Amino acid sequence: MSKLIELVLLPSESADVQQIKQKAAQQTGLALGQISHVEVLKSSLDARSRQPVFRLRVEVFGPGEVFTPEPALLAGFKPVSDQAKKVIIIGAGPAGYFAALELLEAGYKPIVLERGKDAQARRRDLRSIQQQGEVNPHSNYCFGEGGAGTYSDGKLYTRSIKRGNVQKALRLLVEHGAKSDILVEAHPHIGSNKLPGVVQNIRKTIEQYGGEVHFNCCVTDVILHQQRLIGVRTESIGDLPSSREFLGEAVVLATGHSARDIYRMLHQNGIRIEAKPFALGVRVEHPQPLIDQIQYRQAHREEGLPAASYSLVCQVTGRGVFSFCMCPGGLIVPSATAPGEIVVNGMSMSRRDSPFANSGVVTSVEMDDLAPWAKHGPFAAMQFQEEVEQRLFRAGNGSQQAPALRLPDFIKGKISGSLPKTSYIPGIYAAPIHQLLPSFIYNRLREGLADFGKQMRGYYTEEAVVVATESRTSAPVRVPRDPGTLMHPEWAGLFPCGEGAGYAGGIISAAMDGQNVARAVAVYLRQ
Repeated sequence: MSKLIELVLLPSESADVQQIKQKAAQQTGLALGQISHVEVLKSSLDARSRQPVFRLRVEVFGPGEVFTPEPALLAGFKPVSDQAKKVIIIGAGPAGYFAALELLEAGYKPIVLERGKDAQARRRDLRSIQQQGEVNPHSNYCFGEGGAGTYSDGKLYTRSIKRGNVQKALRLLVEHGAKSDILVEAHPHIGSNKLPGVVQNIRKTIEQYGGEVHFNCCVTDVILHQQRLIGVRTESIGDLPSSREFLGEAVVLATGHSARDIYRMLHQNGIRIEAKPFALGVRVEHPQPLIDQIQYRQAHREEGLPAASYSLVCQVTGRGVFSFCMCPGGLIVPSATAPGEIVVNGMSMSRRDSPFANSGVVTSVEMDDLAPWAKHGPFAAMQFQEEVEQRLFRAGNGSQQAPALRLPDFIKGKISGSLPKTSYIPGIYAAPIHQLLPSFIYNRLREGLADFGKQMRGYYTEEAVVVATESRTSAPVRVPRDPGTLMHPEWAGLFPCGEGAGYAGGIISAAMDGQNVARAVAVYLRQ
C-alpha cells in the first residue's frame, strides 16, 4: 500500500527527481529499486530558519504498486448542438471562460462576448500604452481576452478554498498548457509570458465543443422582459461598427472590476447595484536582490531559491494597511482603462527574473470614509476612485508617466531630489504624492509603511520607490445576488459573477465563481 510522507529538501535538491526518490527511500525504509513511483502532492518553501528548505508532501509507491493518474477533465467533454439552450456570458476573463467550460460540461451553449481583443492582438495595445502613453478604452491591461490577469502576472494563489473546487480549476489550466507544477506549489504562478497561450487554448476548447467567443463586441444594453433578462445589445468595436442582439436563456455578468460603463448601464435600466468598499494606495518597488537578502538572510540568493516575496499587514486607526499582489522579479505596468487617468499594477514573467520586486501597498476604503461622495449613491466608491486617478494624471505632463517618491520621502512628506531606477516603462517623475492622495489615504499609508519598515528590517530604504496610484484592487460596485440561486434578487436570468460583480479577487477565485455560477445557471435552466 502506498505511503504518505513529508520530505525536507535543500533548494538545490528540490527539483532533482533522483534526490526526492532517495530521500523517500531513506524515510520509508524501502530500497531505492523497490520504489516504483513518487508522486509530489504539495510543495512549499520554508524560509523561517537561516537555511531555507522545501517541504514536500509525497505519496510513495512500493513494489508492484502502480500510480494511476486521474483521467483528463476534457476527456468528459461532448459537443453541444446549436439547438442547446444558450447562455450569454459578458466578459472573457477567468470568470467568464470557466463559466463557459462548466456550461459546456452541463450541455448548454455559452456565447461569450468580450469588448476587447484576443490575447495576441491585445499585445499591440499594451505596447501603445507602455511606449506612447495611448490608452485604448476597450483593449488594455484590464480589458481583453483573459481579463486583467492575462498580462498582470498570472498568480494563482487564493484563500477562497471553501468557495469551490480549486483543484479542478488548476487541472483545467494544466490541460490547457500551464505547467503541472501549479498543482502542487503552495503559491502557484504561471507568468504573463505563458498565460496568454493558456487562455487562447481555453477559447479553442470552448469553440471546439460548440460555444462561441466574440471579440470587439461591447455590450451597450440589456434586453428585459417581464422582470427577466433575455439578452443583450452590443456594438462592435473597430472600423466597421455595427449593432447586434444576442438572445439567451440566461445572462452571466462577468465583466471584471473596471467596466464602469456596464455599471452605469445597469443602473439606467433600473437593475439594482450597490456601492462597495475596496482598497486604494500605491505600488512600492525595491531591488529584488535586497528583498532576497532580507527574506533569505543570504548575501546572494542560493541556487534553487525563487525570487523572494513578502506579505505585510498592520492596522492604522482601525483600518487595514496591507501589501497586495506582490510581484517578485516583476514589473510595474500602466493599467488605466481610459485616457486621463493614472493607474499602476504589477506583473512578472514565469521566470521572475526582473531585477525589481514590487507590491501594491493599499488601505481599505470603507463606506464611512466616503461620506462626501454619498450623493453619488451606488457610484460613491467608483466616483472617489475615478477622482483620485484623474487627479494623479493632471499632476503630470499628459502622458502615462507616474508620480513617484523615494520611500523615506513619501513617509516624511517631501519631494525627492532624485529617483532610483524603475521597471515602469513609461517613466516616473518626482511629485507631491502626499498632497495628491486624499489625506486619509496618505496618512494611513505613511504610518503603515513606517510600520512595515519595523516588521521587515531593510524595507525602509532610499532604494525603494513609491509609485501612484494602485487603485484597481477590486470592484467599487457590487451587483447583488441571492446566496442560494446566485441570481440577481430582482431580475430572473441575470447571474452576477466574478470580480466585477464583487464576488472574487484573483484568477482562481474568479474561475471558481464562474464554475459556481454556471452550475447555478444549469439548475435555473432545468427548472
